[in-house]
Amino acid sequence: MTAASMWTWMTPALFTLVLYGIGQGLVKKYISEVPPARFCLYFVVAKAFVNLWYFATTAHPDPFAAGGRDFLMVGTGAYILDGIGWILYFQSIVAGPIAIVGTLSAAYPALTVLFAKFFLGEQLSWIQYLGVFLVIAGCLGLSYTPPEKATKKTKASWVPMAFGALLIWGASQTLVKYSYKMPEANDANLALFNTIGGFLTLGLFGLIRGLPGKHTMHGWAISFFPMAMMAAGDLGVILALRTGPASIVTPLTGAYPLVTLGFAYVALKEKVSKLQWVSVILILAGIVMSPGAS
Repeated sequence: MTAASMWTWMTPALFTLVLYGIGQGLVKKYISEVPPARFCLYFVVAKAFVNLWYFATTAHPDPFAAGGRDFLMVGTGAYILDGIGWILYFQSIVAGPIAIVGTLSAAYPALTVLFAKFFLGEQLSWIQYLGVFLVIAGCLGLSYTPPEKATKKTKASWVPMAFGALLIWGASQTLVKYSYKMPEANDANLALFNTIGGFLTLGLFGLIRGLPGKHTMHGWAISFFPMAMMAAGDLGVILALRTGPASIVTPLTGAYPLVTLGFAYVALKEKVSKLQWVSVILILAGIVMSPGAS
């Protein structure tokens, strides 16, 4: 892998890392003012703006042509799974302990690495595998909340929902990469399928659970901007997976808690624990090691 070819996927992956991180930080800042289901609704609206703009301004074949039917089905299916994962994640937060749910949600890149190895045939060097491991370990560390600080829950339904989100997100990222092996595969069309899959899941969930009640311009303003950053991050993943290995792209873009931590430290004046500092070092080391070897 040459340096030039590496940067064709590393650049959008790093942009996604920043966009996801700041977007999540803004969600954290405003989540008390806007219900999670309404964030889902605004997320789909933001997806439509970002993805359809890219689709309209980028050359692409007919997304519904007979020759690209497999790509349409796999691509849309990947983002239907992604949306279901988000719904399960939000529901598991409501029903379960955030300390465990948050940590589990940060571990989905580990499954993507396994899926990419066994189903896509991706092979990494031992240095790259070590880098991926450090990134995942760092994300788990940043996502961990001491039990005494977590809200206590009694419902057991969060367990299958949290594990379901973990499994589904790993499968979704693997399917996105797999879809590029299909005839007529194209990143602009995949952005369109992202919007369709998001509407069929997050959109419907947001309409049912988030539409009722009062909507204000302030609520739209503080929700749409972070959701637009998340939507742009999704587009970055699409571009990165076009040529980059899923077993590196997913852990790298999944390291966004690193940026969220920095945002929370600077903008929200939150304290950084020793575990979080160690996690930051692990992620930075992993980011350097993962794409650096070939």
